[in-house]
Amino acid sequence: MALRLMQVVIPTPRKNELYSLIRGESLIESWDQIIDEKRYKLSMLLPVEESEQLISRLERHFSDTGTFRIVLYPVEATIPRPDEPEPEEAPGSTTANAEKAKQGRISREELYHDLVDSTRLTWVFVVLMLASTIVAATGILRNSEAIIIGSMVIAPLLGPNVALSLATTLADFRLAQNALRVTVTGIGISLVFSVILGMIIEIDPDIQQIASRTQPNPGDIVLSLASGIAGALAFTTGVASALVGVMVAVALLPPLVVFGMLTGAGLWEPATGALLLLFINIICINLAGVITFVVQGIKPAHWHEEGKARNASKIAITIWAVLLLVLTFFLYYSHINFDFL
Repeated sequence: MALRLMQVVIPTPRKNELYSLIRGESLIESWDQIIDEKRYKLSMLLPVEESEQLISRLERHFSDTGTFRIVLYPVEATIPRPDEPEPEEAPGSTTANAEKAKQGRISREELYHDLVDSTRLTWVFVVLMLASTIVAATGILRNSEAIIIGSMVIAPLLGPNVALSLATTLADFRLAQNALRVTVTGIGISLVFSVILGMIIEIDPDIQQIASRTQPNPGDIVLSLASGIAGALAFTTGVASALVGVMVAVALLPPLVVFGMLTGAGLWEPATGALLLLFINIICINLAGVITFVVQGIKPAHWHEEGKARNASKIAITIWAVLLLVLTFFLYYSHINFDFL
């Protein structure tokens, strides 16, 4: 059972209101502390799926106070091990508990905090993107799958792509703008280096690692959709994101590098196939990411923003799905190796 330690600071005179709000919650244990005459702190140990609704309720009730703050900590272990909590039954609690059970994920606030850092364009991101491109190009030219996998491990592509899907689900246009900026910058860095590399060395389009990425097929679509789902679940359920990041990188980095090198070498026909594969992968990853977040019930904190978020998600899913169908039909009618494997 995944646990969180939630610390809530409120004005001391309003502590009775706090206890009224948490009544019926499945708390494992709680501790209180009077910080000073103006501030009161309550620490609560609770299951991770309980945190989102409780945070929203507390924020709505206490956000107008100057001392209000919530701090959330992941809990690695607690001794003695807690029993499964049995929540008190209250009017409407059956629906609420069913919704919590359906989530099976971390809170929206925790997810947002984990992803927002990946949308900051830093020198570390630039260096990692350049390094992963160099390693990927080396692996492709040497026809070495092991080296290519190594490039995927260090490629910082998971966070920005998942952040874009989350921004679409929440209709958070600022987060979407930052995620797009970082993603486009990363693609640009990799593309420029790959084009320059293709201009200065001889590129053999018959190398297996190049040829396999110039002939898209339905198996690539399945791989990209699985990558998008895995990327979203990596952040919402706590799966090791470094491992799942390989899945996203395998769909984006190699075809991007192949496209750049072939373009630099003036090999336009195979470069078109690599570009088509790159577009298909980008579309599938974002489509699968948005659908995964919607299915998990991720929505804005404030009810008046839910309508806008639903519309944004529907529009995004429709656009990505239509683009995927268009590219699939183009793939079919162009007779570009439409064998499944």
